[in-house]
Order: sequence, then C-alpha cells, then structure tokens
Amino acid sequence: MTHAKATLLLPARSRFPGGTLPAPVASALGRADRSTGAAGESAQLRRHFQVQPDDWSAAALTRQVDVGDAAGSLWLRADPANVMPDMQGARLMASAESLRLEPADAAALLPALQPLFAGFGFQLDAPSPSRWYLRLPDDTPLPAFTAPDAALGDDLFEHLPEGDNGRQWRALLTEAQVVLHQHPWNQQRVAEGRRAVNSLWFWGAGRLPQSVRTGHAQVRSRDALLQGLAAMAGVRIDGDQTVDALVDLRQLRSLEQLTRDAIAPLLDAIGRGELRELQLDFEDGTCYRIHRGQRWRFWKKPLAALHDA
Repeated sequence: MTHAKATLLLPARSRFPGGTLPAPVASALGRADRSTGAAGESAQLRRHFQVQPDDWSAAALTRQVDVGDAAGSLWLRADPANVMPDMQGARLMASAESLRLEPADAAALLPALQPLFAGFGFQLDAPSPSRWYLRLPDDTPLPAFTAPDAALGDDLFEHLPEGDNGRQWRALLTEAQVVLHQHPWNQQRVAEGRRAVNSLWFWGAGRLPQSVRTGHAQVRSRDALLQGLAAMAGVRIDGDQTVDALVDLRQLRSLEQLTRDAIAPLLDAIGRGELRELQLDFEDGTCYRIHRGQRWRFWKKPLAALHDA
C-alpha cells in the first residue's frame, strides 16, 4: 500500500449550498476522525506551515513569488479596490483578482499614485496587475491591517487601521481615493461596464520570514501566498501525484464539484490502496481525517449534510 497522503484545503462549509451528500461521501465523513481548530485563512494556513518568526507577511511572501526581491525590505500590499458609498459611509465591494485587472490598468493608474507615496518615502509598483506593493523604509511604524477577504462587503471604516500609527494610513487612503476618483481611466472602465478602481486596500505588512517548514512534500495551488510559503519551505509546487500533497481548492463553491470531482475519486483511491489517507481542512476550522481502516466503523452514522455538526 502506498504511503501517499492528500490534504484538501477547502473554504468554510458555509460557502457551499445545502444538500444531501452522495452515499459514499456521507459514509466516509460519518466514519472519519473529526477535529475542530481555529477559523480563518491565517489559522488554516498555520495548520500546514510553521513560520519563524510566527507573524508572517503576506506582502513579503507574494512579493518573493512575483519578483524575488523581498528579502531585506519591509513590504505592504496596496491592492486596487472598489468601494461603494451607502447611507452609513462606504463598503469594500471588490479587490485585487475580483476586479479582473490587466497590465494596462496598472500602467494607467500607477503613475498618478506614485508621487503621492513617494512623498513619504514609499515606493509603489505593480509586478502583477492585481498585486500592488509598497516598499517601506525600515523604521516605518505600522498599525494592524485587515486582509481584504475579512472586510469584503463590510463598512469600510470598521476595518481601517486604528490609533496614531493608523492615522497616516487613513489619510493616505483618502488622498489615493481622490486621485483615483478623478482619473479618466476609471471613467473608461465604468463606460465599459467594469468596476472602477476607486480605492486601495493596505494589508499584509511585514518582512520575509526567516524560515518556513511544512510536512507536505508538494503544494498544488495558484494562490501566490501559498506558493510563497511552499517555495520558502523548499517543497515542490505541482508535480506528480505519488507524494504527500496539499491541494488548494478554496475557490470551490459547488457541493457537487466538491463531492463528485474532488472527494469521491480520492475515496476510490483509498479503497484501491493507492492512497493512505485523505484530510479535508475547511476554513471554518473543521477537519476530517479519512483512512481505509475506518470502513469497519459500521456503528457510525453517515453524515447527512456537510453543514451538520
């Protein structure tokens, strides 16, 4: 029997619609070992990567993937975003990849923003149309920033950096919004039926970690942060299917795709002895560990629905 193990990195169970699970999947989950951990993207990734120092920087890790020059500098993501005013203020409606930016967008907007940040000693560039970076002086005091996924759809002002260190960034955000609001490129985007890039979102501040370790031999993901963690841990990104692999499926929203296309084939591989173990790690902290020996747990009831406790 093979020693290979597969781990699926999955969104929170609430992101999937309700529905009855296929019988093989329901039985396997009902008999599986279940555990509950902390919820959220950061906690989920920390279950698979041990980083020193522990407070990692998404900006530095993705910068290393995009350019390879992150070492020795302090970084902050300044991603393009769309905000919409409402009765209470404004809401973050879209950021980064969801805006479907192209190189022409960054080429048009960056020159208008760069002088604003250069006045504070910050260097703004965009090696990827959806990932914009600020290289900061080493002594820049930084407040706590919120990841865009945690703020999406919320009142913008509930997630702005607080305190004395946050005051400068709140002011910079306001000035950047003015520049972007007045830019003719955004008028063109709106005329074409696309969202305007009318704000930035600051997040992921920090430096490249000194070391990253993981128990996985391979990581399969299109996510730049996950690729950065894998690269620093020295493991392969994609490759053959005969080693322990962490497979990033956090983009899934279809229960049928999850059960039929992702889980069912791996359960078949366990039954044939081609896979030793399958782990399902949901972002809400729920984890299932499935292996062949659990087939004898006849007293365990099938899991009726994915959302069942």
